[in-house]
Amino acid sequence: MDKVTPEWLQSIEALQEVPLVQLQWLIDHSTQLELSEGDSLFQPGDPIKGTYIIISGAFRLCMLQGNEMREVLTFEPKAITGYLPFSRGKTVFGVGEAMSPMEYLFFPKDRSEEMIRTQFELTQALVHIMTTRVRDFTALEQQNEKMMALGKLSAGLAHELNNPAAAVVRGSASLLTHLKLTPETFKKVMAIQVTPEAVSLVNDQLFAVLNRDRPHNLTMMQRSSAEDDLADWMDEYDVENSGEVAENMVEFGFTLADLDSFKSHIPTNSVSAVFNWINNNLVTEKMVTDIEDASRRIAELVGAVKNFTHMDQGHGKQYADIHKGIRNTLTMLQHKMRHGNIILDEQFDTTLPEVNAMIGELNQVWTNLIDNALDAMEINGKGTLRIETGRDKDCVEVTITDDGPGIPDELKNRIFDPFFTTKEVGKGTGLGLDVVTRIVKQHKGSIKVSSLPRQTSFTVAFPIDGK
Repeated sequence: MDKVTPEWLQSIEALQEVPLVQLQWLIDHSTQLELSEGDSLFQPGDPIKGTYIIISGAFRLCMLQGNEMREVLTFEPKAITGYLPFSRGKTVFGVGEAMSPMEYLFFPKDRSEEMIRTQFELTQALVHIMTTRVRDFTALEQQNEKMMALGKLSAGLAHELNNPAAAVVRGSASLLTHLKLTPETFKKVMAIQVTPEAVSLVNDQLFAVLNRDRPHNLTMMQRSSAEDDLADWMDEYDVENSGEVAENMVEFGFTLADLDSFKSHIPTNSVSAVFNWINNNLVTEKMVTDIEDASRRIAELVGAVKNFTHMDQGHGKQYADIHKGIRNTLTMLQHKMRHGNIILDEQFDTTLPEVNAMIGELNQVWTNLIDNALDAMEINGKGTLRIETGRDKDCVEVTITDDGPGIPDELKNRIFDPFFTTKEVGKGTGLGLDVVTRIVKQHKGSIKVSSLPRQTSFTVAFPIDGK
């Protein structure tokens, strides 16, 4: 292992303006060390011991993201990392692992005070490295925050889309199978001897029933009793598939009086064929309606994504209904709300005028605050999310409240700090509320928090006219 020289250190771009005498001082107060491939330079939670200057080889920095360690940075020869002057970091947040046999120069932290007092240009160069590192690391964490948020939203959206998409596929397959049975029903219907007047009466009565409002508030006992009554009536006239026919008829609101009315227009020996023909129409109607509802749900979800991202409009300020953005956000997080047994309590002031804002950015605010509220209530296994909107003079106010355990008093002053998080390792980056704060300030607004056990509220306020 060759001894590091001041000239070699000066070949590092960040140190090229530092006098050789100061670089010699750095060498004299440092130790030249080696690591084998796979060895750890540091582990999460270790105290930051000093500055590392890579001479040869390389090591990677890995951080816990989700449930696995992921490589986020690689340090190669002439890279400088570890403790730097005026850094407030005290402990390591990741794993440093040698990717190959590695040599490095180690400058202990306890010598930094002396360096700051006596080696001005060297200190200045290392501080510049620190500011660059903070900027790069912040950009990296912001990207991670966006990817985590996107991951949550896409997982929920995929689940939401899967249900109606599966319903369309299932309904289409059932409809195809059902239509294949139509010829058999048609043969039985064609064998019926009924006058044209009776056919018109049966047809008109069928559509009269279909146009009535369906009973949506029947209890299971009421539905079962109604089905038994219809099935018993049909059994008296030897109606085939009476159980299935009765079940479908109850769903569409048929009553015993309807059955008697139909019976009065058709011969007794044709009751079974007519009622199965009616059932065939009901089943077709139900399948088509289910497919239509599922398709509409898919279209609504796609529309919510489009509005949430604001991808078809400019990114500048424009007037819009603030409630639309909040509701789109709730749609995106619907799966997480159902999974957490969350009750939504909307207290919206619908008299609010449209606000002049960057809607896409505000949607990030609602996403972070609502997602944090849902995470806070996760420990309870259920909860109530209350969202209130209102007006305070020339400002609009949005308050998001959860009934989770609350924020401890000693942490309230830190929750808006960059990289501070109360979530478990790998679940949060600590940038969500920092992003919220920056966007709110961008709108010349304010954000405040109040927290008690089972009542934590974040209130966002900003000018309605955007000025």
